[in-house]
Amino acid sequence: MASLKDLRTRISSVKSTQKITKAMQMVAAAKLRRAQDAAEAARPYSERMASVMANLSTSMVGSPGAPKLLIGTGKDDVHLLLVMTSDRGLCGGFNTNISRLARERITRLVSEGKTVKIVCVGKKGYDALKRLYADKIVKRFELNPDKTTTPAALAATVGAYVRELFEAGEFDVCQAISSEFVSVISQKPRAQTLIPAAEAIDESAERPDLQGAAYEYEPDEEDILKVLLPRYVDTIILAALLENSAGEMGARMAAMDNATRNAGELIDKLNLVYNRTRQAQITTELTEIISGAEAL
Repeated sequence: MASLKDLRTRISSVKSTQKITKAMQMVAAAKLRRAQDAAEAARPYSERMASVMANLSTSMVGSPGAPKLLIGTGKDDVHLLLVMTSDRGLCGGFNTNISRLARERITRLVSEGKTVKIVCVGKKGYDALKRLYADKIVKRFELNPDKTTTPAALAATVGAYVRELFEAGEFDVCQAISSEFVSVISQKPRAQTLIPAAEAIDESAERPDLQGAAYEYEPDEEDILKVLLPRYVDTIILAALLENSAGEMGARMAAMDNATRNAGELIDKLNLVYNRTRQAQITTELTEIISGAEAL
């Protein structure tokens, strides 16, 4: 049985931990509101961009002049997975769920005879995948390496790197694996196609009903798509980063709330053990004193 001093030390330690988890919960709750607002504000923009791209690409898919970024290479041999997680832990199963989806996707692609390459955005995804797939990781990005990088700047950097690999013929298909923010207590991992963009547009946007109308573009669709396609890829990455940020804060707030309540329950149990141990020692001492007095 632990001594009273050991129990007091343990109770003090758990109380200190409880203060930390409570503070982290409050910080995550404060950041969650801003992250949620940013994620929700980005959705109309990305949806409208997808709608515009769907309209433009309707007549371009199958055309000999269609941009390669739109229709792809025509092959399906090399897949690039853009795995997007957080830089920090203590957020429940947020990073674990994304990494699990990435591993399942990698296993399936390898079993089909595909070549897989991985780009990690966030430290936790890299830490989870490097144990099994270190040879497949071609690049890693930190979310905020210099404490001043904005999500938009990071999305532009990652998007430029992905397009550079694609233009160099390093892969045929690119998918982004991240988390979708559903609510404060619910985050769902998902995989989105980035390249070829035609598949991403098919997945994310409904083709507009032109009702028989014929549109003429100036300049033509090909020139417009050359400008909008890179921006569309960056938009998908930015939306995923913002959704990830909101999901991370929601998961961290829920995890720290559970940890705070668990610490409170543990403190109550330790206090009960402490009081019982102390009462037992007092009873033992009184029994020894009474026995000694009767012996005299």
